[in-house]
Amino acid sequence: MTDKTNAEGAMRVDTDMVRRLAEMLSENDLSEIEVEDGGRKIVVKRQMVSVAAAPLAHAAPAAVQGPAPVAEEALAAAHAGMVKSPMVGTVYLAGEPSGKPFVTAGQKVNAGDTLLIVEAMKVMNPIAAPRAGTVREILVQDAQPVEFDQPLVIVE
Repeated sequence: MTDKTNAEGAMRVDTDMVRRLAEMLSENDLSEIEVEDGGRKIVVKRQMVSVAAAPLAHAAPAAVQGPAPVAEEALAAAHAGMVKSPMVGTVYLAGEPSGKPFVTAGQKVNAGDTLLIVEAMKVMNPIAAPRAGTVREILVQDAQPVEFDQPLVIVE
């Protein structure tokens, strides 16, 4: 990203514009957006994550009540229907505090349905179901910090 510099030689960044562009990425399911205005050029990119999935024949829906033990996390991470966090942030299971969760364990979802939201840098990023199926397990709790590539939900 390039921008004009101020009197001290430091770069001025229009953070509101960057934030709006990041929101446009999410809203329109884009991976990159570029804006050029005079001598200023802003490029905002995000990493798109897709999960290849194959159904697992044995599994009963279950909800996680607390942090999963390490062995379960390793098993879950290898699951073909695993949906992982595309970024570092805070996960929210509902659109508003004390609101109805987007999904629950055992619920059927369609490809593109919102499973949860990951907030990163004050931008709410909906995490969509990569395919139709049933939510087997939700591996995170509301308002929990998450890391990049951390398992969030299993859809089978």
